[in-house]
Amino acid sequence: MRHLLLPSREELPVLGQGTWGMGEDPDAHQAEVRALRHGLDLGLGLIDTAEMYGSGGAEKVVGEAILGRRDEVFLVSKVLPSHSDRRGVIEACERSLRRLGTDRIDLYLLHWRGGVPLAETLEALIELRDSGRIGNFGVSNFDTDDMRELWGEAGGDDCAANQVLYNLSRRGPEHDLLPWCRDHEVPVMAYSPIEQGRLLGDPVLERVAEGHGVSAAQVAIAWVLAGGGLCAIPKAGTVGHVEENHAALDLRLTEEDLGALDERFPGPDGPSPLDVL
Repeated sequence: MRHLLLPSREELPVLGQGTWGMGEDPDAHQAEVRALRHGLDLGLGLIDTAEMYGSGGAEKVVGEAILGRRDEVFLVSKVLPSHSDRRGVIEACERSLRRLGTDRIDLYLLHWRGGVPLAETLEALIELRDSGRIGNFGVSNFDTDDMRELWGEAGGDDCAANQVLYNLSRRGPEHDLLPWCRDHEVPVMAYSPIEQGRLLGDPVLERVAEGHGVSAAQVAIAWVLAGGGLCAIPKAGTVGHVEENHAALDLRLTEEDLGALDERFPGPDGPSPLDVL
């Protein structure tokens, strides 16, 4: 498994398992647990979740999946902006820890910006880190101006990652956000790397996939990983999807492939607001 280095020098796997949409259907619970466990069997130790997903249900799925295997997992969760005051962050983290059945979260993110001053949220995140309840903290859905503001706050430059929407059809971050994060050595986590399945069926993507004997989803994931300084966290609710995602690690796109995808999905020609889902 390839890794990125966090500012703390800990390793962040470049491909993980997303859980957005899990924990919502009791009938799918055991299949979701099996999928996550199978991912661990394959070495996909990065698992991303959030208190928002399934109103805590996804964290419960993750907790069951990692039971007895905690040391195999780099665990990421997120706090809602409505809980991002100093007391709210601490309490939300403790609830997440209980649902996850663990005493630590490796990377804890502010899910998106809200009305609470960043300085107050940072105080709570630093307290959680210093107490050992989280290993690192970071942010999600932060655009370039948000990152600059974060860097201006005490402790803000300890931010370990920024998780954003980035895929072939959402390339806006390439203009200024990705360069800023690379310059400041902040790894970027790309969520929805296949645009929740909407990229599948694109004729150019399919043609590139056929040339390698792989699926369009694998090409879309491999394209994200080819960018450098990026990791991808596709959701996989079944064992089959986990295996498909894992195989994307071995796919190397050619310059011809990348050129065809650039022509079909052109990069930004100027700044644009950060997309979110």
